[in-house]
Amino acid sequence: MNVTNVTDETHGRTRRLTVLPHNSFDMSGSTEGDLTKTGMALKHDREWDYELDRILEAIEERDASKVGLQFPEGLKRRGPKVADDLREVAPDDVTFMLSGQPCYGACDLDTYLMRRTDVFVHFGHTPMKESDSIVYVPLFSNVDPFPIMEDALEEELTSPEEDPDVGLVTTAQHMNRFEEMTDWLEERGYEVHTRRGDDRLTKEGQVLGCNYASADIDAEQVLYVGGGKFHPVGLAMEHPDKRVVIADPVNNAVSVAEHDQFLKQRYAAVHKAMDAEKWGVIFCTKIGQGRWETAQEIVDNNDNAYLITMDEVTPDRLRNFDMDAFVNTGCPRITTDDGPRFHKPMLTPGEYEAAIGEKPLDSIEFDTFHDTW
Repeated sequence: MNVTNVTDETHGRTRRLTVLPHNSFDMSGSTEGDLTKTGMALKHDREWDYELDRILEAIEERDASKVGLQFPEGLKRRGPKVADDLREVAPDDVTFMLSGQPCYGACDLDTYLMRRTDVFVHFGHTPMKESDSIVYVPLFSNVDPFPIMEDALEEELTSPEEDPDVGLVTTAQHMNRFEEMTDWLEERGYEVHTRRGDDRLTKEGQVLGCNYASADIDAEQVLYVGGGKFHPVGLAMEHPDKRVVIADPVNNAVSVAEHDQFLKQRYAAVHKAMDAEKWGVIFCTKIGQGRWETAQEIVDNNDNAYLITMDEVTPDRLRNFDMDAFVNTGCPRITTDDGPRFHKPMLTPGEYEAAIGEKPLDSIEFDTFHDTW
């Protein structure tokens, strides 16, 4: 790595400038990623490219003296090492600050730290909305997806002779191989259907835990390439007419998304809430998770509904509210992931309508987000 001390005549300070081609930072001494608590637990080691060269470019371009670094929960313990790596090559007077706020997605930005730094770096996700003020480092996976895609073709996908149409979706960690995956399927006789989705998605074929619009394509089968089952189960509920095949290159497993058990859990929560009299309506104040109009409509039409604003929605923080049930208008994963942990039923807006009799129970759909901020 070529590090040179030079004097910036404009600002009169010594800088250590690093001359690197894009994406060529030497990661041999840098940290491995750890996603054990983000729904992407690994069965093998993996290293991530933290794109330190791109961060340094932003520091130089903006003459930054304060840099904020935000990591998702499973990578927070790697934050100090990344900060150390940056200190080695950044100007001496640059201060690096780590966000301690909870982070589960690109919608979960530390706005307090953003306002107090010259460069703000968000790791682990692609942009939900393009912004010149934020440096997004998606941490692309280095796992080869093609062996598990081969298994999916042999075990679960309908052959191209019987049905050549297939949709292809993936998560942010595998977007760097998306075009290759598309070509791979086409070489085997499939007609691959992809789309970008809506404004909450910035990449072709990308799905989020709250948005599956990229799977709204003209194909009866969809291949999901990625870790975990939350995304494909949500996809199967959002598009019940499609068969969702899971090719998991992280855990080296092939399966088909089944949502029957998940639906049973949600039906049980709705049934339990049908006798509720006092409702707490949660409005999340995080920058990318608020649905103000939805929350306001519920409160306006129910005299026994109370609007509760909060940033981090947790069972402990709601325990002191004397409510019979809650409606979550924030991140849908609060309801789906943590719903059973709340002391009272926690419903989505659609489930709330079923609980108060405004629509039939069997019309419940997976709660999704389609707006940005």
